[in-house]
Amino acid sequence: MENRFSGLFNLTEAQAIEILDSPADDSDEASSRYIAASHLVNFDTEAAIASLMRAVGNTDSDLDNRIVRRKAVESLGRLKVKAALPIIKSCLSDEDNYLVENAAWAIGEIGTENAATLEKLAEQLDRPDQSYRTIIHTLAGLGYKLATDRIAKFTSDERAPIASAALSAMYQLTGDKQVIPKVLGFLQSTNVNARRGSIQDLIDAGYFRAIPNIAQCPVSMVFRLRGIRLLAEPAIADGKLKFSQIQRTLEKVLRDHPKDVALVHTYQQVPEIDGLVQELYGTDFGRCYLGSLTLLENYIDDAPAALIESYEKEGYNDYGAHYHIMRLFGWLKVSDAYELLVTALHNKAPQFQKSRVAAAIALGELGQTKAIRELKTALTVPIWDLQYAAILALEQLGESVKALNVDSTDWLVQEKLNSL
Repeated sequence: MENRFSGLFNLTEAQAIEILDSPADDSDEASSRYIAASHLVNFDTEAAIASLMRAVGNTDSDLDNRIVRRKAVESLGRLKVKAALPIIKSCLSDEDNYLVENAAWAIGEIGTENAATLEKLAEQLDRPDQSYRTIIHTLAGLGYKLATDRIAKFTSDERAPIASAALSAMYQLTGDKQVIPKVLGFLQSTNVNARRGSIQDLIDAGYFRAIPNIAQCPVSMVFRLRGIRLLAEPAIADGKLKFSQIQRTLEKVLRDHPKDVALVHTYQQVPEIDGLVQELYGTDFGRCYLGSLTLLENYIDDAPAALIESYEKEGYNDYGAHYHIMRLFGWLKVSDAYELLVTALHNKAPQFQKSRVAAAIALGELGQTKAIRELKTALTVPIWDLQYAAILALEQLGESVKALNVDSTDWLVQEKLNSL
């Protein structure tokens, strides 16, 4: 296959199959086999599935081949191939813990009521050094109550993400509500992975009463909005909740002012402004929110220039810091940042999507009516949180949104429009 590497992300199905079926011991083919296994998820055909299953069945112990097997199992899970369950089940006995993790996840995606498969999965909780969180998540999702005793021993695990998953699983499998406060407690863990994981665990438990707690959790707005949506939609559909009961909470998360976040970190003394700006580049948003709030409370005069300088130096290319800088431009009323905000509002790069929401809110905070035209353009973009944020900003600028006939099929945007 000459020139086959010239466009790996534009492979045909036949090309991907040929690459995946190439010898596992060919080092020149290693990375391309992995890409082929990833790419075949786009082809729900007998030929693609058969190739993926052959890859899973290739037990060559070479590291490159093990990595390909993991990806092939993942692709079969994403395709929800029931016929692949037997071979995926066989992976649970493998010495490769990452393969076991992917197999557990894939079984959960495909779904099964087969007692032997579920018991085999539960047995992995007795093996050392496994991905217990994924295994527990799958067992709970598939309702395998016979795993309850095995799961129970992890509820006090010193690793918070595992303990949170186990507690959520106990609620799902036994209905024991006493475990829920412990899961809620992880929303305020100093461990960022525990905070993120606990949101997912509350989603899995369907515990919609956790929405206010999730809204204040110091993690990215993206995680919190996902939690609110996935918990609120079925609860509202079942008549257990009304949109009016979550509207204020939802809109606070979209505005995302650091004062509305329950911070888990503190400073012994107020850092210098340069150190605070650098906090915005961290991966733990809990520290980013602390840095943002401290800038707003202590450096309101000096922060605008420092933020613009940081943006021009490196913030323009760091999607985490970019988000927080856009927010701060609004809270600090940095009129000189207007054009930067407009650019961010219309930025289509996937990694900067949450910055579009931040820019919409910030433009509303600046109070410049010339932003109305830009925000109306954002209303036409089929991204629900951007549309909702644009509505909030337009309201803040005194524009009548009700008269605009916003075209959106998203249920939360529709609820907002109906509430006007």
